[in-house]
Amino acid sequence: MDTQFAVLTPDKALVTYRIAGLGTRAFAHILDAFIVGATLTLVGNLLGYLGLMQNFGGIGQAFIVVFSTVFPFAYFVIFEALMNGQTLGKKATRVRVRMADGTPITWQASFARNMLRVADFLPVLYGAGIFMLLTSQRSQRVGDVVANTIVLLERQGDARYSPAPHTAGIHPLEQYVGELRDMTVDEYNALRRFADRFPEFPARVQSQLVQEVWIPFATRHDIPVLPNVHPVYLAEAVVMRFGRQKGLL
Repeated sequence: MDTQFAVLTPDKALVTYRIAGLGTRAFAHILDAFIVGATLTLVGNLLGYLGLMQNFGGIGQAFIVVFSTVFPFAYFVIFEALMNGQTLGKKATRVRVRMADGTPITWQASFARNMLRVADFLPVLYGAGIFMLLTSQRSQRVGDVVANTIVLLERQGDARYSPAPHTAGIHPLEQYVGELRDMTVDEYNALRRFADRFPEFPARVQSQLVQEVWIPFATRHDIPVLPNVHPVYLAEAVVMRFGRQKGLL
């Protein structure tokens, strides 16, 4: 059963999420298990086809053993860390892992929650994991409790805005934001969070953040209101320009 969970974000906004239940998570895991199994089979067949097992003997067999042990864990750790909390199975079923405060999952948390998958198998067939999911208020398995993560259902519908592209290029609206001579690093960090997380919030919270975060900032720095341009795009332009000027990107 999927339940509601509310968090107070670093932006001081109350956001409600839907926590993914056992059925949704089980289906995502089945898809991921199929992908992992297919990959292991493909690698094994490829090595056999290339003759590496015969040519390298014990070394080849040792590689297969190590790869078969490490890859299932590495798959979850790397995908969740690089894809903002989603593996291929989670993406297909529209679920995402986040920190318990609603922020994106970290590498450390991804490593911790997935290394403890072994504990979920105890005493047999995911017994501990299922028990924790059914009895935990936030449907957390053992790894989630240790890593302080939760698994959420994605909202339906396409996002109207995209996260700020911080790392490369020049934003097309930078000419309108000025030189930003009096802008501080604290303002940069706040505005970056605003631009990054804006797509995740419901319309009411988005409107509230524009009033409380963007408008005071724009007024202080004399950034004009542009017709038919949403403030989040100007915020992206500010973040990119200031970040490049200060070497923060």
